[in-house]
Amino acid sequence: MRKLGIFLLLILVSINVHAFSLFNLHQSDDVSDFLTQAESLDPDVLKLGLTAYAKLHAEGYDQQEILTIIDYSKPSSQPRLWVLDLKNKRIAFQELVAHGKNSGLDIPTEFSDAIGSETSSIGVFLTGQTYFGHHGLSLKLNGLEQGFNAHAAERAIVLHPADYVSEQFVKIHGRLGRSWGCPAVRPVIAKYLINTIKDGTVIFAYYPDKHWLKSSNFLHT
Repeated sequence: MRKLGIFLLLILVSINVHAFSLFNLHQSDDVSDFLTQAESLDPDVLKLGLTAYAKLHAEGYDQQEILTIIDYSKPSSQPRLWVLDLKNKRIAFQELVAHGKNSGLDIPTEFSDAIGSETSSIGVFLTGQTYFGHHGLSLKLNGLEQGFNAHAAERAIVLHPADYVSEQFVKIHGRLGRSWGCPAVRPVIAKYLINTIKDGTVIFAYYPDKHWLKSSNFLHT
């Protein structure tokens, strides 16, 4: 019985240490591994994303250890979506991503969770299941933040491929095309990206919105 108690204690310690190491990843030298691989990834945005991820991971979410960061403060003409493989400390994807047409032209400035707004939403999401829709293979998103993205499912906000997301489109128009609020990605990589982040991984969609930064339960320890 005593051996069983010690065994269970060791399991709990192991779990807590793992959660602690993830939670403090943004305070360690490990963060430099990601920044070296993605120089355009803002260190402060990365730290916020890791803080949000660690809170969810400690609650039992996303055992795959995958974090997707979208930085909507950057123009659509630049890569602003990163998929972080936290287990292996590598950037799996660094990609262009479109925003909603009512959020702005190249750099979005307006965000909403209102149904019919055709704007992008910020905050923390969990990915859901895949399905085949109008754009082909797509990924359902579940918003976790009331007032910011909680209506994502009702609004049919999904991650999907779109022909207006490409470097060629940027060369012609100076920016990407825009969606009805969905984060749209290049068709050539969509299947691989979606299959990497599907089924309960974390998406952190950032914009320096003061109200969200102050009120989000995921950004404060």
